[in-house]
Amino acid sequence: MLGVCMRYAVDKAEAEDMLQNGFINLFKKLNDYRGEGAFEGWVRRIMVNSAIEYHRKYHKSLQLMDVVDSGYEPSVNATAIATLSAKDLLGIIQELPYNYRMVFNLYAIEGYSHKEIGEMVGITEGASKSQLSRARSILKEMVIKMEDKRYGNAG
Repeated sequence: MLGVCMRYAVDKAEAEDMLQNGFINLFKKLNDYRGEGAFEGWVRRIMVNSAIEYHRKYHKSLQLMDVVDSGYEPSVNATAIATLSAKDLLGIIQELPYNYRMVFNLYAIEGYSHKEIGEMVGITEGASKSQLSRARSILKEMVIKMEDKRYGNAG
């Protein structure tokens, strides 16, 4: 579950705080688990909610807002993506600005809809969509730069 929290945290110490808060919530709600579905999925949801609560409490100054997207999307070599390790990919995601990373994780990794993300984070559905679009563009640029470094291309 630390890995789940790391996706939402600025650093490991913050992830550990989220994890601790998540386990406190887990133990408070343990009687609420009905045995429907996987226990791990139930715990994961509590950890994600803990990360969102942490965000609301300590990152109030980071407002998620609509971003005008230019529509420019750099192309990424499929080979470059295939050669990325999970550690590389998580490292790249960790470099996203906090607000983009939050929406990207909730949508692409946790599987929430834009409407759900908007309700959870306190933004509009449109803001969620534009934050995801911008996060994807930034990730593509990072992968291209990483590929250029690996293969010595100018860029």
